[in-house]
Amino acid sequence: MNIVFDTVNVYYLPQFLPICEELTRRGHQITFVCYKNKNSEDKFTQVLTALAYNYHWVEDDKSARDYYVEHKPDWIFFGNAFAYLDEIHQASKTAQLGHGVGPKPSYYHKSVTPMTVRFIEGEFRLKKIRELYPNDNFVQVGFSKLDPLYNNTEAGLDYAKLGLDKSKKTLLFAPTFNPSSLERFPDDWPRYFEDFNILIKPHTFTYTREAYKNQRKKLKKWAAFENAYVASEYELSLLPFMKDADILLSEASSTLFEFVALSKPVIVCNFFKLKWSYRGIFKYRFEKRFGKDNVIYENIGLHINSFSELREAVEKQLAEPSLYAKERAEYTRDHTGPTDGKSSARIVDYLEAY
Repeated sequence: MNIVFDTVNVYYLPQFLPICEELTRRGHQITFVCYKNKNSEDKFTQVLTALAYNYHWVEDDKSARDYYVEHKPDWIFFGNAFAYLDEIHQASKTAQLGHGVGPKPSYYHKSVTPMTVRFIEGEFRLKKIRELYPNDNFVQVGFSKLDPLYNNTEAGLDYAKLGLDKSKKTLLFAPTFNPSSLERFPDDWPRYFEDFNILIKPHTFTYTREAYKNQRKKLKKWAAFENAYVASEYELSLLPFMKDADILLSEASSTLFEFVALSKPVIVCNFFKLKWSYRGIFKYRFEKRFGKDNVIYENIGLHINSFSELREAVEKQLAEPSLYAKERAEYTRDHTGPTDGKSSARIVDYLEAY
């Protein structure tokens, strides 16, 4: 079969790649279709070339539609809703696969354009989406992105090459881009954790969007510390960073679900730098959107309201590994699903049998 992955944003790739590897192993052909209006072609062509899969650049979703109508792939994977399904369904089947399992309503609303199948991760999400769209086709398979961690094919980071000390505990800070806790961390915060390795994995948008230039200034300062490593914009996958990290710091990201699915603890940072449209008289917009979103993380791990609380929270969680262990197992069942490393195989089995 010829399989296309509609790669609106290049940071979708870590979700797609385990499926691509399984498809390739079974002799199927892969093509990534990437959008110039969302990604820098100059920057990310080198990333795509290194993957050794076919890729094709299009201007936007209309250009993608034209490509699909012309080439008629057997299956097309989408990470979002797509406006031109009636046209491409004349020759191709479609699969929807979210690039993350975050709390945003868009996770569910992207199914407003029904595809041949949507692959779902956890039990709670399957139940809810079937209630919202009772006439559509949903199949629970788990979270394919995590397969390499479950089956131990992910090599992780080379600590010696990065100048880090493998004998130390490792903190992973993976902030989202908005609303983000990144700018609420001090310029010298790695100094407060000299007895730890610090891994910092920003969202791709932190690097690629002009609005987040102040976030990039922070990253540059943190990278100067010997015990810290800041991922570059070309390091798209979080998996190598999660592999050996002992604890995760984040605020409102699907990364929290992913890390607890590895039976590891998280700390939720409830302090943010808000964009102007969420501040002052507009704060109700933030509460309306993010307040409801963040409640889903209430029992996932320790919450802190300022950076000054971080050291104590880290020490407490690492000293008591059973803290929130029961909740982590429940979150995994509900949101990321099976942990057997076979999500990609289940997806490909479905494609071949359809």
